[in-house]
Parts: sequence; C-alpha cells; structure tokens
Amino acid sequence: MSEPTIEFYGAQWCGDCRRAQALMEHFGVDFNYHDIDASEADKARAIEISGLQKIPVLLFPDGSHLSEPSSPLLQEKLTELNLI
Repeated sequence: MSEPTIEFYGAQWCGDCRRAQALMEHFGVDFNYHDIDASEADKARAIEISGLQKIPVLLFPDGSHLSEPSSPLLQEKLTELNLI
C-alpha cells in the first residue's frame, strides 16, 4: 500500500512554487503536481482549499493545508506528518 500523497497546486512561473517543489524533491516526498495555468478546475480547487489566490497551495494527507509556506514551515509540516 502506498502512502497518501500531497496535492501540490502551483505554476511554473512561481518562485515560491519552485522552491517548495525543490524542497520536497530534496527529501524524496511524493506529491501530485497540479498546474493552475493548465487547468481552471485546478486553479479553482486551490482557491477553494486555501480561500486565497496565493500559490503554492499544499493539501496534506491529514486534510490540512499550507498556502505560500516558507521552507522552514514546510519542512516542519513534513516532519510533523512523518514524511521526512
């Protein structure tokens, strides 16, 4: 059985998205990437999750989410969920 995956909503032009993606790849954390520029549905879902028009939006397996997290905050959350 595979571990639940993080849903990652972002865009290629977004520096915070690239930073968050690099951090998760560095630690080998699995995630599903949703490009909000390629899908209006993904864009709407990101706003629905966070209530904000900020990216990245990260939806975690426990149902919590972070919007535009700093690297230390994201690393803390991944540690809390035993993903790293």
